[in-house]
Amino acid sequence: MTDIEIARQTPLAPITEIAGKLGLPADSVEPYGRYMAKVDEQFIDPERVKQHKLILVTSISPTKAGIGKTTVSIGLTLGLNKLGKQATVALREPSLGPCFGIKGGAAGGGHAQVLPMEKINLHFTGDFHAVTSAHNTIAALLDNYLWQHRKDQQPPLKEIFWKRVLDVNDRALRNVTIGQQGEGVERATGFDITPASELMAILCLSDGLDDLRRRIGNILLGITPDDKPFTVNDLGVTGGITALLLDAIRPNLVQTTEQTPALVHGGPFANIAHGCSTVLSTKLALTFSDYVITEAGFGADLGAEKFFDIKCRKAGLHPALTVLVATTQGLKMHGGVDADHIKEPNREGLIRGFRNMDRHIRNLQGFGQTVVVAINRYGNDTDDELELLRRHCAEMGVESAVNNAYMEGGDGARQLAQLVVDTISQRPSAPLHFTYADDEPVRTKVEKVCHNVYGAATVTFSPQAQAQLAEIDQLFGADSAVSRFPVCIAKTQYSFSADEKLYGCPEGFDFPIREIIVNAGSEMIVAVAGKMMRMPGLPKSPQAERIDVVDGKITGLS
Repeated sequence: MTDIEIARQTPLAPITEIAGKLGLPADSVEPYGRYMAKVDEQFIDPERVKQHKLILVTSISPTKAGIGKTTVSIGLTLGLNKLGKQATVALREPSLGPCFGIKGGAAGGGHAQVLPMEKINLHFTGDFHAVTSAHNTIAALLDNYLWQHRKDQQPPLKEIFWKRVLDVNDRALRNVTIGQQGEGVERATGFDITPASELMAILCLSDGLDDLRRRIGNILLGITPDDKPFTVNDLGVTGGITALLLDAIRPNLVQTTEQTPALVHGGPFANIAHGCSTVLSTKLALTFSDYVITEAGFGADLGAEKFFDIKCRKAGLHPALTVLVATTQGLKMHGGVDADHIKEPNREGLIRGFRNMDRHIRNLQGFGQTVVVAINRYGNDTDDELELLRRHCAEMGVESAVNNAYMEGGDGARQLAQLVVDTISQRPSAPLHFTYADDEPVRTKVEKVCHNVYGAATVTFSPQAQAQLAEIDQLFGADSAVSRFPVCIAKTQYSFSADEKLYGCPEGFDFPIREIIVNAGSEMIVAVAGKMMRMPGLPKSPQAERIDVVDGKITGLS
């Protein structure tokens, strides 16, 4: 059966019943239909958050064969509940761009899904639309300001940073010209995808409504003629933009295929943003659950690094354990096996691919994390290759377990769940060791991530990036709060390098930084690497070609 067929045949409990299982008071949830709800974040208890166990699920570098990280995250949660533990999964929301683009849905798979899958993958509770609307409202208000305050046909800002966003993969919008034929101030600009919006990052990193408003007001929109920062506060619309996100800031409650609670909230990508679900949903889950499983997008070099260096640093979170997801197919691709042959037995290719997993393991251990490997089983996996992978993990000093939650739900993740419980009990992670210190220069922070996490030999900053680094010091001062922001590197997810074709464990490469962007609201510095685009394109055969509506039901969304 397909994912969507399994989802439709799975009985769902009323969302108020799911809220009760989590321990939420009845008046804390606002249902969005029968099976989804918004939750009042004011029930977060900081003391209970500290007492409970946070588990990060990350992966080897992803390939076009897929890794199944979300399926493992949900499956592990189901397995823990099978063991009698109180466990909740806290995930990001899917973006419409990939759902209709290159990869389809993002709500898990098989018997390890969050439900109702179709609604979650499409419009859900409207959070993405709210972020898109709020972001573009700022853009419209900014362009109106430029028009209304122009003098002698000159706009009142000498530099403008704010683009527009859309939750669609649309390469034609990467570079556009607006204000033509006298309809506003003509200028070159472009679109990013909504998950790359600074407002999405702000939504995910805010610790409440007051913090959301503060961060929105600090968004850097441009530079005045006298070299001063121009922000949303200066535009005078902070309150109105906050009003557009009043519902979006509240976490979303849904359920898994086994009727356990799931919080799905926020959706930044990890290749072009920081790749983590909201701080509020994580802390809400930790308030009411002994174990909380969350994931960070793409491979550990992207999602996990940003989870530790950005989210945990700023939110005061301390993971008890990290689960690294690996597949034999993915490892074979990293071992140089052609994608058309990765389902075939290939012992040598698998062994060559171990180097990718090994670097991720060492990186995670460098953060102070205890690591276990979840071997996500596919139907064509052989027992010999699974055993070879298990033995290699043991040689690395890392325990592993096969996950079969896709086929068997929680029962297929019992072994992994028991390993997680035992490992946390016997040797939990040490306090986090960050890649860089807050007070190090921005350039040094970027270089440390590139050298110590990616394995780059050299880091090259383009003339544009060097000028932007100098501009940060000029605008804010070398010792300002902005200079203490963590860095968020935008790069390809397929490689440790900035070249998506360099699979495996490349060494001796140069890492090129093309552009530096100040996100003064989300409080991070974005460094764009190589040819990375913050507005993805569509493949030759988009997933949208396989989605349809038959007899009132959606097909092909998986």
